This record gives sequence, C-alpha cells and structure tokens, in this order.
Amino acid sequence: MAVRRCLPWPNKRLKTVAAPVEKITDEIRAVWADMIDTMEAMPGVGLAAPQIGVMQRLAVVDASAERGQAVRMANPEILHASIELRSHEEASPNLPGVSAIVKRPRAVTVRFLNEDGSMEERDFVGLWATSVQHQIDHLNGRLYVDRLSKVKRDILLRKARKVG
Repeated sequence: MAVRRCLPWPNKRLKTVAAPVEKITDEIRAVWADMIDTMEAMPGVGLAAPQIGVMQRLAVVDASAERGQAVRMANPEILHASIELRSHEEASPNLPGVSAIVKRPRAVTVRFLNEDGSMEERDFVGLWATSVQHQIDHLNGRLYVDRLSKVKRDILLRKARKVG
C-alpha cells in the first residue's frame, strides 16, 4: 500500500478524540495496510490512525521480534489492566527526536473489532501491552508526554521544538 506522513506536533488533530468505526470495510482495511507500512517504515511497534490524520478509532500493533504479526484493531478498549506496572521508553513519530520513560500496566485485556468485523478480546503483555495502551491514548487525543509530570513534559516539548 503506502507509507503515510505522520502529523507533526502540535497539530490539533493529535489532541482530538477519534470517531468510532461503524463496520469493517475495504476502505478501513486499506487504511490499516497503509498504517502497517508506515509503522514498519518508522520503524515502530504500533500506530494509531489519528497520527496520520485519519480521525477514526483504528490502531495497529506489532511488537513481535520477527515482524509481520500486526494486530489490526478498530474501536479498541481496555477491559482489564494489571496492577503491576512496566516502565518503557516511549516515543512518537509525531514528536520526533525525543522520548521518555512511561509507566503503564504490564498486561491488558482489550476488546476490539478485528479485520473480519468480529468482536475480539485479547490479552497483551509487555511491549505489546505498552504499545496497545499508547495507541489507545492517541485515539483519545493523548500523547505519551501527557502522562509525564508538567516539568518533564515542558522540558521534553521545548527540546522537541528545537529538534523540529
């Protein structure tokens, strides 16, 4: 398909809640294909549709070592999150040149509409769980920097302005 351009921060669409997907169509499958191509080109372990300017609740995640295991999700929602947290250095192509350590639940159970149009529930652990939560944040108009203290966020955003 195609590698799409990621919106540069502070584009207002990155702070906008994405619209729910009514049903899985060929158009939705084409967006997912472009998202996977874009994620692989970064390279990254996940991508949400708003990052490329598509304001729908679509995400892809592939934290596999061998790649090619992308999970396509529409309307993902976290049903359960572990109490145990995991720290991971997160970044975003929308905010190039900066990253930060973010603590998130180590495991999550997520319900989503899959590529066949069926409702699916799946458990994600480790990097998979971190990436799914990161993408759901994007669908809700949040970036990983929004999870940092104001001081850390301000420092990171000043640095991002210099890089950008």
